Amino acid sequence: MKTPSKYFTLATRLFFLLLTCAVSAFAQDNVVKTNKGYIKGEKENQAIVFKGVPYAQPPVGVLRFKAPEPHEKWKDTLSCTNFGNIASQYDDGKKVAKGAEDCLLLNIYTPATNANVKMPVVVWVHGGSLTSGSGMGKNGHAFADRDSVVAVTINYRLGVFGFMYLGDVDKSLKTSGNNGLLDLEMALQWIKENIESFGGDPSRVTVMGESAGAKLSSTLLLSPKAKGLFSQLVLESGGVQCVRDTVTAKAIRQRVMNELHISKAKDLLTIPTNQLIEAQGKVCNGAMGTNYFGPVSDGVIISGDPYEWIVKQKNKGIKLLIGTNKRESIAFMNADKRLYQPDSVSLHDWFGDNYKYSLASYQSESKRIGPDSAAVSVLTQYMYQMHSYRLADALAKAGNELWMYRFDYSKDGKGATHGEELPYVWYLPSEHHSDTFNIPLAVQMHTAWVNFIKGNKPGKINYADWPPYQGIFRSVMIFNNVSGPAVLKEVFNDANHPSGSLVLN
Repeated sequence: MKTPSKYFTLATRLFFLLLTCAVSAFAQDNVVKTNKGYIKGEKENQAIVFKGVPYAQPPVGVLRFKAPEPHEKWKDTLSCTNFGNIASQYDDGKKVAKGAEDCLLLNIYTPATNANVKMPVVVWVHGGSLTSGSGMGKNGHAFADRDSVVAVTINYRLGVFGFMYLGDVDKSLKTSGNNGLLDLEMALQWIKENIESFGGDPSRVTVMGESAGAKLSSTLLLSPKAKGLFSQLVLESGGVQCVRDTVTAKAIRQRVMNELHISKAKDLLTIPTNQLIEAQGKVCNGAMGTNYFGPVSDGVIISGDPYEWIVKQKNKGIKLLIGTNKRESIAFMNADKRLYQPDSVSLHDWFGDNYKYSLASYQSESKRIGPDSAAVSVLTQYMYQMHSYRLADALAKAGNELWMYRFDYSKDGKGATHGEELPYVWYLPSEHHSDTFNIPLAVQMHTAWVNFIKGNKPGKINYADWPPYQGIFRSVMIFNNVSGPAVLKEVFNDANHPSGSLVLN
């Protein structure tokens, strides 16, 4: 009896020794082979991090305004210990351009304890009106350090470089209005081909975005090229309302041209980066430019009405987690004070020719609940809620499994505005939090998101099931001081309003 026990003990020790060596080798060397060459990262906290990894050829020179191309192979080990360039964008504070056109980079946070175990992957697509922001804006340690999730954050081309339509200028630029979307798809293709080397499971990829990031991520549902590159979507405050028609896209382009004092669109191709970005900044003029840039229904990458496309395609394999915040509009009203008393001028700046729908609703609601409450309610509906529920209804009709939420919590008890759910989803105990930060709520939400990312149902909230959203039974999880499920009796929808937020004729 002693001999088998002895051999069992030796075998067990040997197994754990080999396991420790495998982990230690990865943790000490921090070098991984990709299909383009070796890259070196560094240990941070409980993860090994690779920063500024190129996932596509720099979109400069002959590739400017064109679809992304796969990166060439490199010979020497590439040091990936510092974040790379952010995408070219306008600095509203300094009133200058920042970033660079060479920006197609991603960052990988993989658990340091990884030992040949395939883990789920979450890919973060940052927000910022599709004209600002970067992948390094969110800390991947929130998922990698303690949840056994590989977190990837990406950059993609923004504004004029990611979404300016030039298909009528040159056939080689036919994808220009959707280059930001194609960048996302190229990043997902890179992840599919390489993430297994970082401990990730290429068959379990969740794309997660907020605001503009959610809008861009949602258009993966409209692009046939994206099929097979992801299995789940998390869309926080954003959907396919970002898709513009070519007339609207060319109207925004004309505004940029006017700022540059040029009459021919082809002249845009050779204008220096800083001049293009500064003109873009003047056109967007702060918060009101939220809807000015975005993917284009160009008949090449995206075609037809987004909701009709989703219902028709019936891509049932994709699972989704979708939601909005109770008072989304407050953030934008504070940025553009005119919205506290919206009129045809201010609403046209935000929605273009669609202004008449939100204006009529505001005027009607003002008589019922007062102008202040009406502004918050109506603008929240037309900016986000209506579009998220339209998308949810289309997906439910197509047979997709999805869960809906609404984030209500705020320190003043009046309801959360745009983006206030983010620190709860990205909860990291080691970070400093204010006295008003609701830690139990953060644990609750983060756990639900992790459950979903791992391919499970979001789970129970306060011992209550989070039922799926089924169109007829509009079940929604309300996150607040006391969270719980609710069934919405009705969902606001202006049937006359086009699918896109912005229309310019």
